[in-house]
Amino acid sequence: MQRVSQARVRVAGEVVGEVGAGALVLLGVLRGDTPDEARRLALRLAHLRFLEDEEGRMNRSLLQGGGAALVVSQFTLAADCRRGRRPSFTRAAPPPEAEPLYQAFVRHLEEAGLTCATGRFGARMAIEAELEGPVTLLLEERNPEGGLEDGTP
Repeated sequence: MQRVSQARVRVAGEVVGEVGAGALVLLGVLRGDTPDEARRLALRLAHLRFLEDEEGRMNRSLLQGGGAALVVSQFTLAADCRRGRRPSFTRAAPPPEAEPLYQAFVRHLEEAGLTCATGRFGARMAIEAELEGPVTLLLEERNPEGGLEDGTP
C-alpha cells in the first residue's frame, strides 16, 4: 500500500475509482489465501498508523485520519522472478478464487468504517497516484515455503 494525497484508476479511459487522501492498496491474492486472511489484512490496514499527526509523525490510522482506500487487484504481485527471464505467475490465485477474496477484503474495510473505491477486477487499468511522503508499506507476503513472513502457516 502507498500513502496518497489522491489516487484514481481508469479502465478504457473512464475513471472507475477515485479517492482523496488515504491509501492506494495494490492487492495480490495468492493460491491458498483464505477469507480469514482477507479479513485480518483489511483490519490491519484500517488500523495501521501511517498517516501523519500534527507533529509529522506516523501516528494516525485511516480510521483516525478520515482517509479513504483505493483498492486495486494486482495479480502481478504474485510473480516469481527468481529464475529465467519471464515472471511466473503460478503462485497467483485463479480469478474464481481471487475475486471473492478481493471483494471480501474491500467489504471488511467498509465494515470497519472506511470509504473505499475500487478498480475493476481483471481489467487492464491505468492508475494515477500522488504519493505522499512517499510512504510505501508491504503489509503481508507469503514466503516461498507458503507461510507468512512472520512464520504463520
